[in-house]
Amino acid sequence: MITVSPHRLATMFVEVADTHSPDLDVVEFLQMLADHIAELVPDATAGTLLADPQGRLHYMAASDETTKFLELLQLQKQDGPCVDAFHQREPVISTDLQSAAERWPQFAPQASAVGFRSVHAFPLQLRDHAIGALGVFGTTPVRFDDTDSHIVQSLADVATISLLYHRSIKHAEGLTQQLQTALNSRILIEQAKGAVAHARNISVDEAFNLLRAYARHTNQRLQHVAGRCVTDPSFLPAPASGGSPT
Repeated sequence: MITVSPHRLATMFVEVADTHSPDLDVVEFLQMLADHIAELVPDATAGTLLADPQGRLHYMAASDETTKFLELLQLQKQDGPCVDAFHQREPVISTDLQSAAERWPQFAPQASAVGFRSVHAFPLQLRDHAIGALGVFGTTPVRFDDTDSHIVQSLADVATISLLYHRSIKHAEGLTQQLQTALNSRILIEQAKGAVAHARNISVDEAFNLLRAYARHTNQRLQHVAGRCVTDPSFLPAPASGGSPT
């Protein structure tokens, strides 16, 4: 089912392993992971959840807005594949959502209602230390064989090691403060997405792509660009065919 070239797959692993910068943005890192997984699997989207020191999961990133809804739904209902993968410390593979209502009575019917047909979930963990979960949601009956599952779990494992390494070198800040910073960044980005979407009359997904493209083009952190969009309504990234922001 995984269709990217070996060269592209190797590049993904290198990018997920690269967290040596002390200024790593955890939300942007997990967004990259979700985007890479969505690229790996045809007709699929992906989302990530991260746990706080008390073991409570929080939404971090998704490859599109519908997947964000599915991740938030799982958190609200405490019902779904990512919740299971995190608490049980094992993957949930190739589950047909149309026959999963008994397993996930809150999640499965709503996921099916918005167009998804299959789901996979992988713990973000190193040995017995779980820090979150990765969900892969298919709009077709996407099935993983052992090789597919191993590749996705391996990317999740590398991401986990990268995040734990980053936490270790930033330990003086404390894990709670690091997570709170990531949550605050996520809230700011969501506010900016709404502001850009409203001002440009575009979808929220398109607004997010504009924010990310502008941040990369100007070599700024995504949360800094988002902060300007929220606090200064006159500052908005221009579409690719337009000029520079005011």
